[in-house]
Amino acid sequence: MKPAVILLSGGIDSTTTLAIALAEGYDAYPLSFDYGQRHQIETQAARCVADSLGAKEHRVATIDLRVFGGSALTDHIDVPKHRSEKEIGHGIPVTYVPARNTVFLAYALAWAEVISAADIFLGVNAIDYSGYPDCRPEFIEAFETLANVGTKAGVEGRRFQIHTPLIKFSKAEIIRKAVDLGLDLSLTHSCYDPSPEGLACGECDSCLLRLKGFREAGIKDPIRYAKK
Repeated sequence: MKPAVILLSGGIDSTTTLAIALAEGYDAYPLSFDYGQRHQIETQAARCVADSLGAKEHRVATIDLRVFGGSALTDHIDVPKHRSEKEIGHGIPVTYVPARNTVFLAYALAWAEVISAADIFLGVNAIDYSGYPDCRPEFIEAFETLANVGTKAGVEGRRFQIHTPLIKFSKAEIIRKAVDLGLDLSLTHSCYDPSPEGLACGECDSCLLRLKGFREAGIKDPIRYAKK
């Protein structure tokens, strides 16, 4: 089977993307990040997901984006709560981490070179999302071009491809796809600001988008919330 690197945050989108890569017959090498985010629940969820799905090898890279800050996830900035769907869909929120997907994809590309993989999977979507510029198709296309001109493997003839199987899915469609694949979504974590006990806040943009997706999919969210 062909190897592929899959960026895995432990959320629904990346978990579903990992399952899709496995269903397509790839040997999965999930890559997660301890990047100085507000909590470690995210990396714990990623480990649980990778173990449950039988990944070939899961690695967690430690980097520190707090050096730059500039985001509610890496700096002393409050996470927005109780925003309406209109507010969530307008502009780029303070939960955007500067150049995060560019950094993550660069690491994934480096690992792909080492394991002789030509395929990288990323669980971005451009329908129900928080307006992040590094989740859009034009960003993915540009990075794929970079991968093929800026690496030893690329100039020697390996053709890298960045797979984004969920990019045109709504959150409800992603959840239905996850259920069809038999995923245990109780292992996933989406919240930007969980309680000290690890419960999702139910009020941040990510929780609200998750809850909206489950509601529209007609499926009960299996995780616990501090407030819902």
